[in-house]
This record gives sequence, structure tokens and C-alpha cells, in this order.
Amino acid sequence: MRLVVRSLRHAYPGAGSPVLDGVDVDLPAGTAAAVVGPSGSGKTTFMALLGGLLPVQDGHVAAVDQDGREHRVADVASWVLQTVSLLPARTALDNVLVGAWATTADMVVARQRAEAALADVGLAARAKDPARVLSGGESQRVAIARAMASQRPVILADEPTGQLDAATSAIVLDGMLAARGERTVVMVTHDAEVAARCDLVLELRDGRLRERS
Repeated sequence: MRLVVRSLRHAYPGAGSPVLDGVDVDLPAGTAAAVVGPSGSGKTTFMALLGGLLPVQDGHVAAVDQDGREHRVADVASWVLQTVSLLPARTALDNVLVGAWATTADMVVARQRAEAALADVGLAARAKDPARVLSGGESQRVAIARAMASQRPVILADEPTGQLDAATSAIVLDGMLAARGERTVVMVTHDAEVAARCDLVLELRDGRLRERS
């Protein structure tokens, strides 16, 4: 899915100036893009507007399929949020199955996708463990695996490696970025090494988003 953002503006009540002031982006299908910028620059706001977690005040946001039809990004995207939300009493595999089962009617296929996604983030051995016994980093990896197991063509991730060490971050990124080509991946990150592995680096500063050369 190609992602198109046109003249996107957003202002919070009482703020002196809009946090986003005319953002324009055109991400080709299959692209992995990193969104970077100073703390408070509006990165999380941009992602929330892109993924439908906040209503668009002014501007246009859409996912465009190969036939040129527009879709709500929220309808075609899987999320990885900073705050991990798992079902604590269910196993790691069950939590990943939520993503896989939502986009396929075949439970056998869903289970295969879920098992493969757990393996991609290095957690195959924890598949049968309840989510409540996982560490914070392991829980984040389960959330990432859940997004990867979905067949939705867009992955939106807000600091997906923020709780992970360098070695585990590399494993997770290998899995997420291996999906590009068939997925469009957009991730907010403060990690320069994570950003460097993406196809595009988009810097948000002073309300505008610009491609970093």
C-alpha cells in the first residue's frame, strides 16, 4: 500500500502554534520509513493521525492500493505501540494469533504465521509461556510479532525497539524489514542505527516533515 499525506495540520488547544503545519508525504508501497526528530516535535501525533488514532483536523491521509483506490490507513494497518497491550493470561503464541487470525479465515494458516513471527523475533522457545511472565522486552517482541503475523499491508510502529538491547533490536528489525516489499513500514525511532536501516528517513521539525538525505 502506498501512503499519501497531503497538507496535514494539527493543533492542540492552547498551543501557540500547530504541532504539524502542512505535512506532505508520499511513501511508495513496500517502503520502510523511519520518522525522526527532537522530543516534542510531533512524531507520535503524526503517527496517531496517520493510523486513525486521532481525527484529522485539516488535510488528507490515505492508503492507496495498486488499483488506485483509497482506504483508511486504520483499516489496512497493524500497530506496534510504545505501551504494550497483551492478554496476560494467554500464551505468547495466543497473543500473536490474535493478529494472524484477524486477517485469515484459516486457523492452520494463522497458527503457522504466528509461529513463524515468534521465531522471527527470537521467541519460539517462549511460545507456550503466559504473557504475564514475560519481561518488558519480551512483551514488546510479542507485540511486534503480532503485527508481523497479520496480513495487513501496513505496519505502524512507535519506538518498536525502545525496550530492547542492541542484539535483540537487530533480530526484530531483521524480521520487520524482511516484510518490506510486501508491506509498507513506518516507524518512529530515536535510534540512529534503526533509522539507518530503513529505505527513507523522514525528519519532523518545526511542524514539517522532510526527507533526510
